[in-house]
Order: sequence, then structure tokens, then C-alpha cells
Amino acid sequence: MDFTNPNTMRDCWIVNDSVMGGLSQSSLRKDPHGMFFEGQVSLENNGGFASMRSSVRFPHGTQLIELLAKGDSKRYKLVLRTELAPRVTYAADFIAEPTWQTYRFHLNQFKATFRGQAVHAPTLSFSDVTEFGILISNSQAGSFAIQLKTLQST
Repeated sequence: MDFTNPNTMRDCWIVNDSVMGGLSQSSLRKDPHGMFFEGQVSLENNGGFASMRSSVRFPHGTQLIELLAKGDSKRYKLVLRTELAPRVTYAADFIAEPTWQTYRFHLNQFKATFRGQAVHAPTLSFSDVTEFGILISNSQAGSFAIQLKTLQST
């Protein structure tokens, strides 16, 4: 997935804590060097998260996902969803460093969760993934910004 391509942003959407009454806000912004996911996380009204999502497919046999990104030194999660367990998310943490970094994610880094709580779920296979997202949560109130350049599998 190439976030420098202007068409990529059309396939992305925002899901914030407003679905549960929270007040966090976020947006996507195109830039020649990628796509910005930015906003404000609010802890008001039991809120505390913002996320962006997109449909994605990885080829059978994928062993590793690489995300090229830079950010604000805050903790984010790369979140994956499958059709086998549509309500479960598989999440792996990373710190978005202020310079471009390639973040490498192996299967064993992803933990199955439902609304932030660990759950038992089918074993994750990258070839079963239908959706990916970037999530900021864990009571990190205030402004945030992460710039995405590419997401690819190997």
C-alpha cells in the first residue's frame, strides 16, 4: 500500500471514540511524502482513542509486514482484522519516531484483543487479514500526528 499515491486515501476511513460517546477527533491529510493521520485524543466522556482504517490483503505465505512511517514519539498500534474473527483485533505496538523508520511486524508480535482486552481468538495468519489500521489510545491525551509512507508484506 503506497500512501504517496493520492488514490490510497480514498480507501481509508476514520473511527474515533465518538462511537462510544468520546470526544476525540482525527483526520487524514495527503502530502507528497505520504498520508498524515492526525488529531486530538480526548479522555472526556470515557473516550481516549482515535484510529484510521483501510481494507488490505496480504499474499499467502506472508511472514512479515513492514510499515514505513514517522511521527511524534507517541505509542501507536498497528491493528489487523480478519473475516474469521471480525470483532477481534490483532494489535502490535510501536513508537512513531520523528524520523522515517521501517517498522517490522512478525506474526508473534500481534495480540488478539476485543475493545482493548486480551481474548482467545483464532491464530492470526497474514493471508487472512482484510483490514488494517493505526490506533492511538492508552490515555495519551492531546494532539498526535503520524505520517505513513508504505505498508508492505514480505
